[in-house]
Amino acid sequence: MGRPAIVLLSGGLDSTTVLAIAKDQGFTPYALSFRYGQRHSAELVAAERVAKTLGAARHVVADIDLRVFGGSALTDDISVPKHDSVEEISSDTVPVTYVPARNTIFLSFALAYAEVVGSTDIFTGVTAVDYSGYPDCRPEYMAAYEAMANLATKASMEGGSPLKLHSPLITMSKADIIREGLRLGVDYSMTSSCYDPDAQGRACGHCDTCLLRLKGFTEAGVVDPAPYRPSNA
Repeated sequence: MGRPAIVLLSGGLDSTTVLAIAKDQGFTPYALSFRYGQRHSAELVAAERVAKTLGAARHVVADIDLRVFGGSALTDDISVPKHDSVEEISSDTVPVTYVPARNTIFLSFALAYAEVVGSTDIFTGVTAVDYSGYPDCRPEYMAAYEAMANLATKASMEGGSPLKLHSPLITMSKADIIREGLRLGVDYSMTSSCYDPDAQGRACGHCDTCLLRLKGFTEAGVVDPAPYRPSNA
């Protein structure tokens, strides 16, 4: 078995690809997902499926209720924005689907988990290309978090190995991410990216993440195998 690595796993396209990349690089992945009060459970069902299929050493789901704060269409009574095309997605403002401080919270849990399993590697699927404008997906944020993390651990006090925050997708387009995942044998039919799926887990096809995903598959020259509900539904 390779060195242990914590992989943040939402069950979506990006994090699933990252789990496959971590395995391909010889790491033993410990998958970490969150039940944080999001508006649906489809992504957690997908994360469980992905972790099992890709052979995570362990899959932990941590419970955090971010609904106590709200402030996001994913954790509050705010409608998820829908569009007819990816061109309608605004890049000038942070979208209402941004969950305040979510990546900081998730990475803090990953840091704690890493200390427990003796890992110095955390993998995350953030990307600064073909994304919805979240401030905690930028390269400078990831670099700053890694610097902070290396001041916050027992290993940092005792002269242990520094912690490395891996963001292998950060400069990749969605199409390139899909091509890399397919090269590694990822079956994207088991993933769920939609912000507003129906009760059967079928994607809406019109939220930001659906449109960016569909654009990526089109540019990669393959059909998205994930289930979408009928356009007139």
